[in-house]
Amino acid sequence: MNKSMRRRIAKDWDLYLLLLPGFIWYLLFCYKPMVGLITAFYDYNVFKGLKGSTFVGLANFSEFVKGPDFLRTVKNTLMIALWQIIICFPLPIVLAIAITEIKSRFIKKLTQTATFLPYFISVVVVCGMVINFLSPSTGIVNLLMKKLGLTPVYFMVEPKYFRFIYTMMTLWQTAGFNAIVYIAAIMGIDSQLYEAAIVDGANKWKRIVHITVPGILPTVITMFIMNIGKMVKVGYESILLLYQPTTYPVADVISTYSYRIGIENGNYGLATAAGLFEAVVALLLVTAANKFSKRVSENSLW
Repeated sequence: MNKSMRRRIAKDWDLYLLLLPGFIWYLLFCYKPMVGLITAFYDYNVFKGLKGSTFVGLANFSEFVKGPDFLRTVKNTLMIALWQIIICFPLPIVLAIAITEIKSRFIKKLTQTATFLPYFISVVVVCGMVINFLSPSTGIVNLLMKKLGLTPVYFMVEPKYFRFIYTMMTLWQTAGFNAIVYIAAIMGIDSQLYEAAIVDGANKWKRIVHITVPGILPTVITMFIMNIGKMVKVGYESILLLYQPTTYPVADVISTYSYRIGIENGNYGLATAAGLFEAVVALLLVTAANKFSKRVSENSLW
């Protein structure tokens, strides 16, 4: 550590002290668990521990890749992620622009609050609401369908409905929260640009297209790259709560496969190998998206 760094720390020691709890949390819950990744290379026995388990090298990865569930889980992961990118990524941007364009202060705050609050509802509660709303006997959706003379549908066991239901649930829960970043970016745009556009006769649509959108584009690109990195995760907790054996062909993703193999079947080595494979895919996607963004728009994370 050089003298300038020591001098800076001595000067702002109280600020660095505030960072310490977060730094410790990050080490304990983000870096320390990475030690467990070594189990991907062992035929891990939970009773014997790592020392008593047999080292198998890449055998777990080979078993996962050659297994009957590999293509299905990878395909489902990418398909659900694609739905998330196409629907759940752009709509918070539209919502942010719409909120900032509302003139009434009361309606603006009401809209922002109504779309923001679902993010703080437990995933378990949200999934329970979805299951109850879509119940074939007591769900409000099927009750309305009966009133219209339609036949009730058990949506949760029909594979063709699962991805749409999951995507709409995710959109409802996260759109308002994700819009906050874009609202902050819009607030940072110089108001003189809008005033000059009004003087030049630009209507609201033209101001949005030529000022707002270019102004938040760096933020959009940054968020897009970060979402690309998270796309293979696809919120597996919600999928675990929603899917049924009948929807496995379209709902079983890498994360839920790891959960079943590890927690339910006790094959921790194979489960860790599948999770590590998922992490490597995420890293490759982020790197590719970052390079593409840098080449096309000159904006990137690094």
